Amino acid sequence: MMISVAIAGATGYAGSEILRLLLSHPAYKAGDLRIGALTAHSTAGQKVCELMPHLPQLADRVIAETTAENLRGHDIVFLGLPHGHSAKIAQQVGQSTTVIDCAADFRLRSKEDWDSFYGKEYAGSWPYGIPEVPGNREALRHTNRVAVPGCFPTAITLGALPAVAQGLIEPELSVIAITGVSGAGKKASVAQLGAETMGNLKAYKPGGLHRHTPEILQNLQPFTQDKLSVSFTPVLAPLPRGILATVTAGLKGGVGKREVDTAFREFYAQEPFCHVLPAGQQPETQNVVGTNMVHLQAHVDERARRLIVTSVLDNLCKGTAGAAVQCMNLTLGWEETLGLPQAAVAP
Repeated sequence: MMISVAIAGATGYAGSEILRLLLSHPAYKAGDLRIGALTAHSTAGQKVCELMPHLPQLADRVIAETTAENLRGHDIVFLGLPHGHSAKIAQQVGQSTTVIDCAADFRLRSKEDWDSFYGKEYAGSWPYGIPEVPGNREALRHTNRVAVPGCFPTAITLGALPAVAQGLIEPELSVIAITGVSGAGKKASVAQLGAETMGNLKAYKPGGLHRHTPEILQNLQPFTQDKLSVSFTPVLAPLPRGILATVTAGLKGGVGKREVDTAFREFYAQEPFCHVLPAGQQPETQNVVGTNMVHLQAHVDERARRLIVTSVLDNLCKGTAGAAVQCMNLTLGWEETLGLPQAAVAP
């Protein structure tokens, strides 16, 4: 059966990355997946060759206006829209279409958290798109509505989850996560100019202010009876792609390196996109660029009795578009890894 796919916000970073992945998807190459409407707002009427020359297969396609009429009738619709714009479109395209939303509109189960961090009308929650979190994969196989996670929560959740689920750490987590500038999207911004970011590091929205904080807690809290707290500070770095997150927490009594190593390796043993590195080898963002991989290392500081977990991912791939395609594969009953790179480009 031919699957037709539309992308709203196709010319943004998330939308164009979804297109890059779909063009290499085995179903597309076999003629079983068709790329339908490509829509946007400010770039409507322009050709792909003008806006995304890295996608030559679609060079002559014209970007349409983002309307429900242009999106309706497709089997899959990816929404790469600003936060707060997805709910109306999702309602209008109809229940027969699978909608995969890359914004935050349907991520949070708590209306109180939504009101505190986003402030727009609360639209509810959908099945959440980190398949590696126990319980999520089965829900994604039986839904036609998917909330793609935030890029920071993906890196932090997958870094902390084995330790939380196995009861290895105290419930107070401290997180520093360094991100590339593409995480802010493609819109023009003085803070994202090269002259502002090159040769510079900048922390922003420290300790509890970033809107991804409740999403991280929502992911982790179900796996422990302890009341979790997360103090999360992001840092902007002068690189196009990538997130490097460090999660630090105190070790519980009796927990040592052996218990930590076993917990992480067993937790991710069957996960194709989670790679626990050998002891002594730290994750690097350059080793995941363009892939749907998360590289992880769990280090035990014996003197301080603390666990330091480092995780890296490509914020545009596993952090957004790759997660969206991974979820598409699951909703269609396809092999989860189809079309998703595991090997990065080096050097």
